[in-house]
Amino acid sequence: MANAATGPLAGTKVLDLSRFIAGPLCAQILADFGAEVVKVERPAGEDSRHHGPYFHDESIYMFLYHRNKYDASLDTRHPEALGILERLIEWADVVVENYRPGTIEKMGIGYERMKELNPDIILVSISGFGQTGPDSRRALFDAISQASSGLMDMTGEPGGKPTLSGTYIADYTTGYQGAIGALMAILHRERTGEGQLVDIASFDTMFSALGIRLMSELMLGEDMPRSGSRDLLTAPVNVYEAADAPIYIQAGTASLFPKLCEVMKRPELAEDPRFATVEGRMTHQEYLEGEIGAWAATLTTDEIARVLDEAGVPYAKVASVAEVAQSPQIAARDMIVESEHPELGTIRMPGNPVKLEKTPATVRKAPPQVGEDNEYVYRTILGMSGEDVDRLHQAGAI
Repeated sequence: MANAATGPLAGTKVLDLSRFIAGPLCAQILADFGAEVVKVERPAGEDSRHHGPYFHDESIYMFLYHRNKYDASLDTRHPEALGILERLIEWADVVVENYRPGTIEKMGIGYERMKELNPDIILVSISGFGQTGPDSRRALFDAISQASSGLMDMTGEPGGKPTLSGTYIADYTTGYQGAIGALMAILHRERTGEGQLVDIASFDTMFSALGIRLMSELMLGEDMPRSGSRDLLTAPVNVYEAADAPIYIQAGTASLFPKLCEVMKRPELAEDPRFATVEGRMTHQEYLEGEIGAWAATLTTDEIARVLDEAGVPYAKVASVAEVAQSPQIAARDMIVESEHPELGTIRMPGNPVKLEKTPATVRKAPPQVGEDNEYVYRTILGMSGEDVDRLHQAGAI
C-alpha cells in the first residue's frame, strides 16, 4: 500500500471513472495533494493502456496520469457492476468522469442517481462540448477541440495551413480546469454541506484561452492573422538562426529594443524614428528581423545568450525535449520525479508544477497496473469477503 497521504486534500475520497487524458489528469492533481483516488477501469485496461510506446510491456502513456491512485478493475457491463459502482459512489466525496454526455445515465449512475446515493456528492463531468448546447452529444478528442475552438486556425505560419499544437494542449488545459472546478466545489461543500455538478467542456476551455485574438474579434470585429513565431502585439520578437542552432529573442518593448540594439552595436536602429514606437516596429518588423537575423547568424547561441543576459534582454535557446529534460532548472524545480513500482522498476514522470510551501504535492504511489489494488478496494474500502471477490473475479466482473 502507498504511504499515508498528506496534503490539503488528505481525507478526500475520489472515484475516477475517466479515461484518456483530461479526466485522469484532473484526478491525479487531486491525488498529488493528498486525495485518496480509486481509478476504475475494465479488466482489459482502458484504451490508453494499449497505446505505445511501452516500458516492460506497459504503456508509458499510463505513467503520466495515474500516479498516487488505487486501481480497481471492473467490467461496467457486467450485471453486478452497477451495485459495485453505487457502493463506490456512496464512499466517494468526488466522482470524476469524462464519458460523452448521457452515457452515465444509461449506465444507471447519472447525477440524479448519484445524489440519491450520496446527497452531497460532487460530480466532475468532463466532456467535449459540455452537458448543454446543440453540440453536447458530439464526440471529441484533443485535435477536434483545437480545430473547433479556433486554436488550430490561429496556429502556424502566415499563409500556411492551420496547425495542431505539438502536445495535447486541450486535454491538459481541460484537466487543469477540472481540478480547479473540483476544488471550488469541495470548498463550497465545506462551507455549506452542499455537493454540486461541475460541468467542464474541452471546447469551452480552449475558447477561453484564445486571448487577445478573441477580444479583437469581440470588441473590434477584427480577425488577427496567424503570426507564426512572432508576438501578436510587439516587435521585434521571433526565432533566429544562430551559427549553431535557433534562438528566440523577445525585444519588442520600449525598454528592451534599445538594449538589443546596443548589444548588436547598432545604436542607430534605436534612434531611427521609424522604430520609436510599438506600431512603427510592428510595421517594419521584417526589416528589423532581417538585421537581427544577420547579427545572430555570426554568433553561437551561447555567445548570444551571454550578451543578452548581461543586457537583460529575454531570450531562450530553442530546446529539444531531451535537452530540457536534462536542464538544471528542471532539476532545481523538482519537475522530474521518480517512483518505484514493485514489478516495473523505476518510473520517471513530470513533477507537479504547483509548488505549495506548506503542503506540497507528493508522489506516494507509482502508476498502477490494471486491478493492482482490487484487494484493497473491494475488501478494505467496500468490505467484501474474500469469497465474494473471488466469485466476482471468476465471473469476469473484475
